[in-house]
Amino acid sequence: MNPTNEILFFFSLLGAFNGVFLSVYFSLVAKKRGNRYYFLALLILMLSIRVIKSVFFHFNSHLSDVFIQIGLSSCVLVGPSLYLYISYDRKTNRIIHIVPFIIVVGLLGVLYPYSEYRELWSQWIVRGIYLQWLIYIVASLQYIKPVIGKIKDKQKLDNIDIWQLSIVICIFLIWLAYSTAAYTSYIVGALSFSFLFYLVFLLVIFRNSKQPIFYQEKERYKNKVISEINISRIEKLLPSVIEKEMFLDPDLTLDQVAKELKISKHILSQYLNERLNKSFSTFINEHRIEKAKVLLRNNSNYSVESIGYESGFSSKSSFFTAFKKITGKTPSEFQRSWVN
Repeated sequence: MNPTNEILFFFSLLGAFNGVFLSVYFSLVAKKRGNRYYFLALLILMLSIRVIKSVFFHFNSHLSDVFIQIGLSSCVLVGPSLYLYISYDRKTNRIIHIVPFIIVVGLLGVLYPYSEYRELWSQWIVRGIYLQWLIYIVASLQYIKPVIGKIKDKQKLDNIDIWQLSIVICIFLIWLAYSTAAYTSYIVGALSFSFLFYLVFLLVIFRNSKQPIFYQEKERYKNKVISEINISRIEKLLPSVIEKEMFLDPDLTLDQVAKELKISKHILSQYLNERLNKSFSTFINEHRIEKAKVLLRNNSNYSVESIGYESGFSSKSSFFTAFKKITGKTPSEFQRSWVN
């Protein structure tokens, strides 16, 4: 192997092996932080297996057919793992996104092994797996619409927002690299994984910020306890914020509400996260949506966009995104269902 190939081999394989270690890390993390990280671990592990297979096959065309089949088959769980990680907060039967695909690809591997049906695998099975992968990427996009809405509204993104957005984008780019490998080079997918793996870590993990990256914001308050006096004050005064309809101000901030309650914004944020399991923006948006529902029921002559502004949203996109996320319907669908 010449020096150029040695460097190429090293860098393309480095990201894959680091991915295996990272998947183990997230598996251990899941025991403490929640089951959603098992899906992140599975996602990274399946990609790592696929990349390892690509690298060894590129530099050794006589690679075992069994290893090639395992590498190709691993991609069938990439899309579902991404979807289940991104959409974990939504109640769904997660088994149906994993088990059926394992059974199908397992049966195909037994009935039509790669060693005997290479043409079938390259022309149909692998293309079918890539199509399924793409479908799950598209399905995952609906769960990062709030992040896209923040970008459009020029709002500051949390680290968890950046992390999840980066994951979806990277998985798409890796899918694109493998899908177009026939027109470029077979090693492109592996190099893309390694490059994106380290790029995401440079952009996200080593950012100079105190915000959590992989975990939910409530982890920030792990060793802090809200006093009973502050809890009592918040529970007594927070309803007045709603009664005054402060949420109708599109520029309302956590600091403004905290001053209204005469407590620190950190205590209010901790209360919302721990007691209500909501971020400040979610809490405010829920009340804006309730206001919008009333207006949608009683003001059929108003445009949907106008109702969004009247409810406290700063833009049409943020209104539609929040309404869909909270109610499961678009404002127009809600209005039609109420009229009907």
